Amino acid sequence: MSQYGPLKLHVPEPTGRPGCKTDFSYLHVSPAGVVRRPPIDVTPADTSDLAYSLVRVLDDDGQAVGPWAPDLSPDALLAGMRAMLKTRIFDARMLVAQRQKKISFYMQSLGEEAIGSAHALALEHGDMCFPTYRQQSILLTRNVSLVDMMCQLMSNQRDPLKGRQLPVMYSVREAGFFSISGNLATQFIQAVGWAMASAIKGDTRIASAWIGDGATAESDFHTALTFAHVYRAPVILNVVNNQWAISTFQALAGGEGTTFAARGVGAGIASLRVDGNDFLAVLSASRWAAERARSNLGPTLIEWVTYRGGAHSTSDDPTRYRPSDDWQHFPLGDPVARLKQHLIGLGAWSEEEHERTVQALEAEMAAALKEALSYGSLADGHIPPLASMFEDVYKDMPPHLREQMRQAAEEER
Repeated sequence: MSQYGPLKLHVPEPTGRPGCKTDFSYLHVSPAGVVRRPPIDVTPADTSDLAYSLVRVLDDDGQAVGPWAPDLSPDALLAGMRAMLKTRIFDARMLVAQRQKKISFYMQSLGEEAIGSAHALALEHGDMCFPTYRQQSILLTRNVSLVDMMCQLMSNQRDPLKGRQLPVMYSVREAGFFSISGNLATQFIQAVGWAMASAIKGDTRIASAWIGDGATAESDFHTALTFAHVYRAPVILNVVNNQWAISTFQALAGGEGTTFAARGVGAGIASLRVDGNDFLAVLSASRWAAERARSNLGPTLIEWVTYRGGAHSTSDDPTRYRPSDDWQHFPLGDPVARLKQHLIGLGAWSEEEHERTVQALEAEMAAALKEALSYGSLADGHIPPLASMFEDVYKDMPPHLREQMRQAAEEER
C-alpha cells in the first residue's frame, strides 16, 4: 500500500462566474511609483523582481510619481489622449455598423486603448509591429486612413486588401503594421525572425510582437522566446494580459500563482510587468524596452496587465462566463479616465475640452463611415468583381488562371 493518497489534478477556475462578484486580489497590484527602474543594460536575471511587481506611474489622484514617470510635454500627453479617444470612438462606431449588418464581424479594444497608443508613440518610423486583432490603436495613433480601415472591414471595392483578409485583420506596411495572423501566436515567431533579419542586415529597425494571455499556451510563444534569447534579437515581446481569452480565464494559460512576465525571466529575457491602463507607465516601459533593443542589449518581454472591457468579438456573449460588471470593479480603472484626470490636474485639459474633442472625433468618424459606405458594404452586396480574386496572386498570371478569370467575368455579366 502506498503511503500517499490518490493523485489529483488542479484545474484552475475563474475568480468569478456570472452572478458572482469577482475577487481581483490575485492581480498583486503594486502602489504607484514604488517599483524601481533599472538601467537599460540590466541583466535578465536582475529583472526577476520586476516580473512579479507592477510598474505604475499614475497614482489614485492622477499624479505622475516614481522613477518610471516620463518627461513629457503637454502636447505629447494630449496626443496620447486624442489617440485613445479616437480608438474608443472608432470601436464604438464599428460595433454599431456590425449590428446594422454593414460589416460581418468586429473586435473592440475597449479598456486596452492605452497599450497600443502609448507603445506606438515609443517606436520609430520603420519599426515593425506584429500585432494581434486588438491593436487597432497602433494604426489610429499613426493616423492611418479611417476610410481605408473601414473599407477593409467591409471588404468593399476600396478594400486595400481586396477581400483577402478577414475583417479586423489589417495590414499596413507603410505604418509598420505587419499582416495580422489569424493563427494565434505565429506573429511572435514572425517578429523574432524579422528582428533577426534586421540585425543580420545591419539595419537599425526593431520589431514589436504582440500576443494575448491565452495564446501564450501555444508552442510558438516558447519557440519565439528561445530564439529571441539565444540570438539577442532586437524585439519587444508584448503579452497583453486582459484576464480572458475567448471564454477562458487567464489562469488556464498559466497565470495562476505566477505571472506571464516571469516566463521571460526563465527564458533569459529581461522582463517587466506593467499597468496597461496607465498611459504614462506604458510609454515609459515601451521606451525602455526599445532603447535596450536598439542598443544591442537583447529582447524585452512586457506583460501588460489590463482588462477586456467588452466582448471577445461580436460573436461572443461574455455574460455567459463572467460577472457582467467586472470591468467597473477592475482595480486598474479606465485608461482614458486616468489620463484625463492627470491632464486636468496639470491644467492642460478640462471637462469642456474633453467633450469638444469627443464630439469632433465622432463627427470625423461619421464622415469617414459615410465615405466608406459609398464604396459598398455587406448590407448592399456591393463587393469587388468576382474576377478580382485572381489578381495579385502571381507576379505573372499563368494561362490557366487567365482563362478561369475570363470565365468568371463572363458568368458575372
